Amino acid sequence: MFDIDYRPNLWGLAGHDAGDNRYIASEKVSAHLKTVLADCDLIVGTEEEVLIASGDSDLLAALKTIRANSKATIVLKRGPMGCIVYDGPISNDLEDGIVGKGFPIEVYNVLGAGDAFMSGFLRGWLKGEPHATSATWANACGAFAVSRLLCAPEIPTWDRAAVLPGERQQGKALRKDEAINHVHWATTRRREIPQLMALAIDHRSQLEDLAGDNAELLARIPAFKVLAVKAAERIADGRPGFGMLIDDKYGRDALYAVNKNFWIGKPIELPGSRPLQFEFSQDLGSRLVEWPVDHCIKVLSFFHPDDPAEMKATQIAKLRSAFEAARKVGREILIEIIAGKHGRLDDNTIPRALNELYDAGLKPDWWKLEPQASRTAWAAIDAVIEKRSALPWCCPAWAGSTI
Repeated sequence: MFDIDYRPNLWGLAGHDAGDNRYIASEKVSAHLKTVLADCDLIVGTEEEVLIASGDSDLLAALKTIRANSKATIVLKRGPMGCIVYDGPISNDLEDGIVGKGFPIEVYNVLGAGDAFMSGFLRGWLKGEPHATSATWANACGAFAVSRLLCAPEIPTWDRAAVLPGERQQGKALRKDEAINHVHWATTRRREIPQLMALAIDHRSQLEDLAGDNAELLARIPAFKVLAVKAAERIADGRPGFGMLIDDKYGRDALYAVNKNFWIGKPIELPGSRPLQFEFSQDLGSRLVEWPVDHCIKVLSFFHPDDPAEMKATQIAKLRSAFEAARKVGREILIEIIAGKHGRLDDNTIPRALNELYDAGLKPDWWKLEPQASRTAWAAIDAVIEKRSALPWCCPAWAGSTI
């Protein structure tokens, strides 16, 4: 397989500051590339790259020259016009091939477009799919890549590539499509944790109440949390799937002491606040950007589906700001919902609450939920998460019993 990927400056035909110069004719380069063509099963290139590989100045003539030198499948990349796949003889009609149409999207950054295109085409070609299918996947992958800011991190996973542009997009700016963004995020997590056993020791106000006004007891809280970390590590005994909730206020020493393989969640809510407020500062961005990338944001909200509409709107807006901040800085987020403290808790309370939060666009990486009284309640919760999180990318629920 030969991705021509012609860069004149890498052939010494332009200076290092001319990396964006896409084409400089060179008989020397063309002669060298021709020696490769006969050994290839697949040749992929833009119009300029097909010209340099052949040495011709006319595109149709260039395709015929490549065909004279190789039996390979030829894929001509045409940017927003998609691509054309040629098998067999090249006719006098440039369009006489298998046309893979492009997708109407906003081009935000072209870095990684070729690599993404190639990954999509190879996905089909290596599996024996029809060329039209391979071309569709290739164009979709290239469209995803150029619609976002970065390079390799934006190349889509297969799950994301399967959500083809035009089917589930909010306008042409794919980076603003929440459904697509969720699939990409959920399928590129830094690590998979099939089962998590975590010790919650992020309590602040509860321990302050126990200590009262005793300054000596308050000063001992950080050391107590370090002991909790050591206890958790003894139980984990090096096994995967363990973690802790630890706060920044009293748990900084514990955070430095914790096992590096532990999953870590850190709270951002002001304890007991209703409506929800953030601790320390309402400017989450300046705080979260300093967190280690593998620390999960945890936010607790006393949210009940029967709360007054104004209260719910305020709560949801605050949760939404936390969720958006998490996605902006590339951190996972855990949302803890406690409904029973401010209303009746029956089998449908939490399912109703979750549906309202999903309706608001919240799709956290983790839910932390208070203990339920029946299996019926948990079954209803499972059903909501499975339906609203778009399987197979649903978020796990964590029963909220703490030690």
